[in-house]
Amino acid sequence: MDKFPLTKRGYTDLEAELKRLKAEDRPNIIAAIAEARSHGDLSENAEYSAAKEKQSFIEGRIQELESVISRAQVIDPSQTKGGIIRFGATVVVVDEDTDEEKEYQIVGDYEADIEKNRISLSSPLAKALIGKEAGDIAEYTAPGGKKSFEVLEVIYQ
Repeated sequence: MDKFPLTKRGYTDLEAELKRLKAEDRPNIIAAIAEARSHGDLSENAEYSAAKEKQSFIEGRIQELESVISRAQVIDPSQTKGGIIRFGATVVVVDEDTDEEKEYQIVGDYEADIEKNRISLSSPLAKALIGKEAGDIAEYTAPGGKKSFEVLEVIYQ
């Protein structure tokens, strides 16, 4: 069984989601299924079908989260020192084409969320950034072509 990295925050978020699924979502969907059953013929009962489908999704997600949590290698980025980009680093970069500054945190696959500027360790951008330090240029090929970023700052928090 392979271990994979998660930040301390990512691990806590996944545990909270698992707890919510087990304590709230699972009992709620069981109640919804019971309610839908009381409406009669199950073969033509759209509520029952939708509730069973949602139950299947919830149970699948619970199994996935239990597996992820059991195999996680939790890394606390605040305990990392130095200016070299590694897992957990928050990196401030400037796009060399647009001069736009961006900030990303390099995290595990299960906690990546581009809307929160958390990029997966396995993403092309993260792979280009790993091992670099402030002042270095990171280049990678994006779907729209070659991209180039200058590393401005490396933060471990």
